[in-house]
Amino acid sequence: MTKALPQRWDMDVIFPGGSESKDFWAFLGTVEGDIANLKARFEQSGAGLHEIAAFKAVVTQVQSIAVRVRQAGAFISCLTAQNVKDEPAKLLGGRVKSISAAFGGVLTRWEEQLLAIDEAAWENLLADEELQPLAFVLNERRRRAQEKLSPEQEVLANDLAVDGYHAWQDLYNTVVGRMTIEVEINGETKQMSVGQASNLMSSPDRAVRAHVFEKWKEAWGKETELCAQALNHLGGFRLALYRHRGWDSVLREPLDIGRMQEKTLDAMWQAIDNRKDRLVAYLERKAKLLGVDKLSWYDVGAPVGKVHKEVSYDEAAALIVEHFNRFNPSMAEFAQKAFDEGWIEAEDRPGKRPGGFCTSFPVSKQSRVFMTYAGSASNVSTLAHELGHAYHQQVMWDLPALNQNYAMNVAETASTFAEMILADAAVKNAANDDEKLVLLEDKLQSMIAFFMNIHARFIFEKNFYEKRKEGLVSATDLDRIMEEAQKQAYNGALADYEPHFWASKLHFYITSYPFYNFPYTFGYLFSMSVYARALEEGESFAPKYDALLQDTGRLMVEDLAKKHLGEDMTTVEFWQKAVDLAVADIEEFLRLTEEA
Repeated sequence: MTKALPQRWDMDVIFPGGSESKDFWAFLGTVEGDIANLKARFEQSGAGLHEIAAFKAVVTQVQSIAVRVRQAGAFISCLTAQNVKDEPAKLLGGRVKSISAAFGGVLTRWEEQLLAIDEAAWENLLADEELQPLAFVLNERRRRAQEKLSPEQEVLANDLAVDGYHAWQDLYNTVVGRMTIEVEINGETKQMSVGQASNLMSSPDRAVRAHVFEKWKEAWGKETELCAQALNHLGGFRLALYRHRGWDSVLREPLDIGRMQEKTLDAMWQAIDNRKDRLVAYLERKAKLLGVDKLSWYDVGAPVGKVHKEVSYDEAAALIVEHFNRFNPSMAEFAQKAFDEGWIEAEDRPGKRPGGFCTSFPVSKQSRVFMTYAGSASNVSTLAHELGHAYHQQVMWDLPALNQNYAMNVAETASTFAEMILADAAVKNAANDDEKLVLLEDKLQSMIAFFMNIHARFIFEKNFYEKRKEGLVSATDLDRIMEEAQKQAYNGALADYEPHFWASKLHFYITSYPFYNFPYTFGYLFSMSVYARALEEGESFAPKYDALLQDTGRLMVEDLAKKHLGEDMTTVEFWQKAVDLAVADIEEFLRLTEEA
């Protein structure tokens, strides 16, 4: 009998002992010492960075510390996700944040010295054979330093952020960690984690969905005052820092992090708006299939069709490996390794944080995937999605550390591409129209999430920051702003909405990346373009795909599309082709359900 795949990840190969790991403590101590040494070097007068040998030595030190700080942060994120009540892990997380802040301060000092290098010397440095591959990221860092406050002020802001800015995210995580949602299923009352309750919102039983949704709103309603405090002060910190830097747009930082132009973002949303009528047509048809006049918020993720089967974890793994292999054998081999070696935390149990993520350990050259697997089609998609992230990192390991810092928008390209491989193959291989309908509808749920749900988050965040400039925003106003954003993004297609969504969605509280929303839609549509090219070129595209991924940390996204696809993504036409490819699934869905 074949042994079942592990559903708990193996963290001991990274640092044995979890939050009590002595190895991790020693690791942190070494990192702290190296940061202190590099800081001392920069505090000496005349660090000599205009000389190639000295410059190279510092770049080597910076990269060595960066990968270890990232390793530490990934370890803490895994510990706190697998057990939200792990108090030692939370305390260690505070230490890691302090280390990260100290390193950030040192990097600010480094940037100060980069600015002190005259242009001729700078060009001479970047012409060096070893440094030339790092030219993009070094130029980027130097340019960003020019756009910030003085080094002393940036270091101070960075230090204050540990117990200010980032602390508000910690408060939010504490709120979610202690939350339980009481639901009644089959006459039995259960206390569920946020993640477990969220899974029930896709139940085929509308009464279950409605009941859980009411309990969900009730539970989050009790936390809105705390969540409003966290969001207000987190947003206030950002706005104050932007004001002192002279930045007039809240989109400046997320666009810069994403290495993209605002006209690219505008073109993307315009292309989606051009086809919102087809999305509404899908939602209206789904309402008829579910026997309601208009979908409620909790109906959007409901399954339709007659074929509803649970997929075991081992079956999901086999499907993913099989379909990855048809596109790229190296992706399949990698996925099998992740399943076999316990890189995935999938067990459905209380005490885990909600959602899913992939994080990577650059020292160990491994990744870890986190989710709560309950056997639904969307769970299978999430698993493929997160493995796409992990594969993206896998092809980056041999690059210099500075060139591995790809932004979220292109990171979501790889993950969504992996998800698309699985979803498309499943639809094409459906045994009959009933099965095809179920699989197609799961794809369309993703599309609605990227085109409407994410759009609502983007609209909300823009409007929230405008309101926040005037002062604190009450929980009641946040509810109103959220509901208005949802109505706009969904073109009024739903019967009711989720006003507490701003409180329940972790992404609004992530301090490392403002506007943690539009990159998902970008990744979905860009991956659609990449996938179309893959279908066109067949097996020969696999190495080209790896090459594209390897460039994600060292090119502007517009240049990435131009180099690897020969396309101009600043135009609505580029995005429209991708949107129309996605909307074709709606037309097929409408055809299959016409008689129903």
